[in-house]
Amino acid sequence: MANMVLFDSVKKDKIPFISQVPNSVKMYVCGPTVYDDAHLGHARSAIVFDLLHRVLKANGNEVVFVKNFTDIDDKIINKMSQTGRSLEEITNHYINSYKSDMDSLNILPSSIEPKATESLEAMVGLIDNLLHSNKAYLLDDGVYLETAQDNQYGDISNRISDDASVSRIETNTQKKDQKDFALWKFNTDGVSYHTHFGDGRPGWHCECSAMIDKHLADHTMPYAIDIHGGGADLLFPHHENEASQTRLAYNQELSKYWIHNGFVNINGEKMSKSLGNSFFLKDALQEYSGEVIRFYMLTSYYRADLSFNTEDLEVSKKRLDKLYRLKKRVYGVNKNDSLKSLSYKEAILESLCDDLNTAKAFSILDEFIAFGNDKLDSAPKDKNLKAQIVDIFDFISDILGIGSQDPYSYFQFGISDDEKAMIESKINERNEAKKEKNFVLSDAIRDELNSMKISIMDTPNGTLWEKI
Repeated sequence: MANMVLFDSVKKDKIPFISQVPNSVKMYVCGPTVYDDAHLGHARSAIVFDLLHRVLKANGNEVVFVKNFTDIDDKIINKMSQTGRSLEEITNHYINSYKSDMDSLNILPSSIEPKATESLEAMVGLIDNLLHSNKAYLLDDGVYLETAQDNQYGDISNRISDDASVSRIETNTQKKDQKDFALWKFNTDGVSYHTHFGDGRPGWHCECSAMIDKHLADHTMPYAIDIHGGGADLLFPHHENEASQTRLAYNQELSKYWIHNGFVNINGEKMSKSLGNSFFLKDALQEYSGEVIRFYMLTSYYRADLSFNTEDLEVSKKRLDKLYRLKKRVYGVNKNDSLKSLSYKEAILESLCDDLNTAKAFSILDEFIAFGNDKLDSAPKDKNLKAQIVDIFDFISDILGIGSQDPYSYFQFGISDDEKAMIESKINERNEAKKEKNFVLSDAIRDELNSMKISIMDTPNGTLWEKI
């Protein structure tokens, strides 16, 4: 195991990562509010915390990874009124769409994916706890947490107010303090659930605390979980309020480490639907494979803002192409576990254990590609060398989530199923012509495919093709 350090958003420093239980990590990441398709901000957060998930596992830990779906929200209720569809129809559609997009990005499945609608009992229990201990109070429009009861309020974000976040905190002149926030909203419009303290629905901040307590928390530990993650915009007020709820309800800190990824900027502005520049992931996936998008997003340091542009995306694609061209050179070879592997695996893991230093990891990856090509140029039939290279490809796939595709399929991205069937038919026709020694026809078919920007290669594994 490599020593691991992570940048903690609360301590504002890189600190050694030591889980509460050795070799066991509990991690919770705030998931999407499912009222629309996933955008590039969702993609970046998913990729960052998927990488952390993979690195923790590669470093010898068992990881319980929880990412929730917020399926009760004003935006969902607005969509219901706009479309006439039920909450379940809307949220199930966008949950399935989100999962499909995440599969395209090669995101590992979460251990648990709780929905807010499936966690109402846990939320009511949390609110009851706070009411009975006089740390929450009732108003005409809902149940509010009394933040003044928490003398550590503000410790997570290192601030207790933020003008940019006012819209995220409920305004109510009856509140004891404007920092107080709704645990439960008395509301019968659109969606309402019955409770003994009033019909309505949960407040957003309440959801995650309750789901963490339900699925992960051990109240005998100092912290409910080891790692809490999400986008930088969630630090205040969302994560601040989550931590306060848990602290007041259970006399327990919510998370030992707080990890946040940077924003996605488009045309120099923070990506935002209100600005009209929210780039849907499904649009990007029409032009580039999910693996290219994943590789591109990993090239930027996860805490820094990412300035999304197609020029850098093209550069990343060409860089990833080099990895797959090396993989083509060891096509059909099986790894040999009895061979001592090259040192690249240890170097990549060590770099990623340094606060997910992907820049260093990818520089090592570039070295591996150059080394592999040079060695294969010198010894193209060295089976042991090829087996070692395949072993490293398996490791790269496991820890970085890239390089796992068939290399020829990778270079076929953008070709429709009908086009693939036509190309395969042409290749079969050419193979028959070669069997019949009709080389004029076989060459003509090759030329025809070349004119379509399809390159074919005759290999011991049959005739393979790729898009030029």
